Amino acid sequence: MSCFRPLMPLLPGLLCLAGCTTHHAPSFALMGAYFPSWMLCGSVGILIAIGARFLFIALGLDALLSLRLFTYVSLGVSAALLVWLIWFGA
Repeated sequence: MSCFRPLMPLLPGLLCLAGCTTHHAPSFALMGAYFPSWMLCGSVGILIAIGARFLFIALGLDALLSLRLFTYVSLGVSAALLVWLIWFGA
């Protein structure tokens, strides 16, 4: 038992990793390779934020925004989370 004593400080971190398995990892197959689903949701969120920016500029709403970066980042994150919720469930 004394040979495991140096590893005792690592025990809390190792217990946190106990749930990390690939068995039910949310991923999808794309051309034979598995990609994490958060990459897909993040990409969709970025595309929606860029689309919203072009739409706001076309409608003249972009000039009225005081916190543009916060607005577009919030739209992108909200879209990514909504895609995650709809596609992969709660």
